[in-house]
Amino acid sequence: MARMGLVIVIGAIIGSMVLANYVYTQYQTNFIEINAGELVAVGPVEYTVTFEGTHEGSKEVKPENTFVKIGITAKNTGSEKTLLSGGQFYLVDQKNQNHKAVFGEFTSKDLWLEWLEPNKPIEVTTQFDIPFDEDVNYKIIIRPTKEQATVDTASICLTNC
Repeated sequence: MARMGLVIVIGAIIGSMVLANYVYTQYQTNFIEINAGELVAVGPVEYTVTFEGTHEGSKEVKPENTFVKIGITAKNTGSEKTLLSGGQFYLVDQKNQNHKAVFGEFTSKDLWLEWLEPNKPIEVTTQFDIPFDEDVNYKIIIRPTKEQATVDTASICLTNC
């Protein structure tokens, strides 16, 4: 009888380990690494990100350092509209520090919040305030919004790939 109880306990432990491993792999972030200018899908949205150069801001908004500007083409391949936000994009510098996008109205294409209709691509820009060095490798990270329900995250080599 004691052996039967031991078998049940061991079976329960093994079963819980298998279940925990399954759940872990289902929610583990899937990093997709590409270079700027290449197409990448993060959930239902396809992105192409390009390096657009640097700028010194506008009369109203000046950078602490230098604005690094990126171009973003986004296309919703899903069947329902989805939100695109500047907060999904991060610039990673040579020290592995994340920099959030800076919102300003530098051009009519600046990204703030944008609803993506199915199969209607848009072209927008955003920028990051960093101490830019043209010889350094920078990456852009794209994280999905909660409603996009995906574990995909893109890592895009922006400069000096």
